Amino acid sequence: MADAAPAAPAAGDAPQQPEQAEGPSKNALKKAQKEKEKAAKKEAARVRELAERAKKDAADAADVSAGAYGELPLCGSVDFKPTGTPRADLADAASNEDKEITFRCWVENARVQSAKLAFLNLRQDLNTVQAVVAASEKLSKQMVKFCGGISTESTLVVTGLVKRVQEPIKSASIKDFEIHVQKLFIEAKAEVPLPLQVEDAERPLPTDTAVDEEQKQEEGGERPLVSLNTRLNNRTLDLRAKINQSIFVIKSGVCALFQEFLSNKGFILVHTPKILGAASEGGANVFELKYFGRPAYLAQSPQFYKQMLIASRFQKVMEIGPVFRAENSNTARHLTEFTGLDLEMEFQENYHEVMGVLEDLMLFIFGELNSRYKKETDLVRGVYHIDDFKLPESGKVPRIPFREGIKMLREAGEELGDYDDLTTPQEKHLGRLVLEKYNSDFYTLDQFPLAIRPAYTMPSPADPLLSNSYDMFMRGQEICSGAQRIHDSALLAKQMREHDPPIDPAGAGTKDYVECFKFGCPPHAGGGFGLERIVQFWLGLPNIRMCSLFPRDPQRVVP
Repeated sequence: MADAAPAAPAAGDAPQQPEQAEGPSKNALKKAQKEKEKAAKKEAARVRELAERAKKDAADAADVSAGAYGELPLCGSVDFKPTGTPRADLADAASNEDKEITFRCWVENARVQSAKLAFLNLRQDLNTVQAVVAASEKLSKQMVKFCGGISTESTLVVTGLVKRVQEPIKSASIKDFEIHVQKLFIEAKAEVPLPLQVEDAERPLPTDTAVDEEQKQEEGGERPLVSLNTRLNNRTLDLRAKINQSIFVIKSGVCALFQEFLSNKGFILVHTPKILGAASEGGANVFELKYFGRPAYLAQSPQFYKQMLIASRFQKVMEIGPVFRAENSNTARHLTEFTGLDLEMEFQENYHEVMGVLEDLMLFIFGELNSRYKKETDLVRGVYHIDDFKLPESGKVPRIPFREGIKMLREAGEELGDYDDLTTPQEKHLGRLVLEKYNSDFYTLDQFPLAIRPAYTMPSPADPLLSNSYDMFMRGQEICSGAQRIHDSALLAKQMREHDPPIDPAGAGTKDYVECFKFGCPPHAGGGFGLERIVQFWLGLPNIRMCSLFPRDPQRVVP
């Protein structure tokens, strides 16, 4: 009997399928694809890096200048055996013609002319020179590219040949020679961008008026107008400018000449205290400070101590030191801290003996500035154009009685009383009148009204309302104030009590000073010069802050 056929599936039952394994999800597939692509990129980068490294190694192997250029490690950070190579001064370029020299300098400008040629303007002190980096069998294109890309103001050590040029180089102070670079290393790389371009600091300060069109054309179009405030906020860069370097070389020179002249006259250099236990000279315009739980004051002048030294039998004293004035003055010729050039000396019969020393001192300083510091003076005056300083001969400095000065101003249209103090515009006006009449930018005004001078000033025997006092002027602006001092204790105490405002001769800041004249003090006189003012007026600078490294005024105590 045949087997029965299998039963047909019941209606509605789905046919059964064999079971299969579940595949990866879409997200898993995407993730795997990304991982694969990432690995491929990493491998490609590795291959690329290896290729670039191999290329660099090959290039380095072909760089004939390898080891002749690059960045040096930070000096002092690694062991290093000094080479002992003499370092040259660019000022001696002419004497080193066709010789190899090594020198430190910094970059004023660097540029690539072509793949085989780069030029650099290098500076050392006030000297600038053009340097040439030219590719050859001994100098690689890599070195040319490196040298042409060095950032401005970077400090370098350069070795090269000094070569004479056929045409003068206009862009450098050394015009007849250039440096053919053989080795060049960066000692200290300057970051970019600089907050202030040193090139801009070489230009004049902006004025309140528009720049003269002729000046624009001379300077090659619109020039950057960098304010004094911006310059002072970036003072370390600002001070790198050749004009500023020159200003402070001259300032140093004035101090040296001051000391040289007076030392030859028998003056002793002294240093008096700048921290006082009590406010002196009337107590006005002084800075108060805390001194171990009690008040003290910064000296506004060395005046009392200079005179006390004369009473101590020091016949002639001089001092160069800081002076502090708490005056809320924001003019272009005032600072709250400046440098005083002070002197005090005995005289034999008349205080005009001291005036003669002061006048000859300034004539000596001016004359030597014209000779010893001509390069720096000409550099600054080339930017701030001003007429040459007209000087009288020794013994012929105009000495103008105060009354005559008043008369000259009145005749020129000024309105002022016989005993009025002169305003700054009136002083400048008188300076122009003196120049016209006496052909001198330097003069002395003598016999000032007693009421406008300090209490220790000797009254004039000719007129009790006048005094044996004097000021000296440059281009109509005061640089020195001086006088015969009262050297009698009783008269000094009387004048202090009658002064406006009165000063207590027995006060903490004056008692020792007044009493020192009880023991026999010779007649004496002196004066005090403002160093920054001398420099400012000599060079014709528009603002005295340019003559102070880090100036202090009512608005500025940093940097």
